[in-house]
Amino acid sequence: MVHLFLLLKMPRKSTSLSVGRGEKLPVSKGAGLTAKGRAKYNRETGSNLKAPAPNPKTKADAARKKSFCARMSGMPGPMKDAKGNPTRKAASLKRWNCR
Repeated sequence: MVHLFLLLKMPRKSTSLSVGRGEKLPVSKGAGLTAKGRAKYNRETGSNLKAPAPNPKTKADAARKKSFCARMSGMPGPMKDAKGNPTRKAASLKRWNCR
């Protein structure tokens, strides 16, 4: 039981992703990760990130979209910055076709 506790308390390695290296999309293009960024993140963390599903073709993708939209819509923060431009939050909700 002690070993599990130690594993849970270990610091996680963060992955640095950048727009300049083509791993993230700029806000003007819908924010989010590119295929290259998802591949890098999955490789470094052992995750299994998938591409956005704005027009789901399967029940699993529809459930993923519903979950993402509900989770992201509830995040605190503005939809526009001080200059009136959409934030990354607004861009990602638009990219997923969240209502």
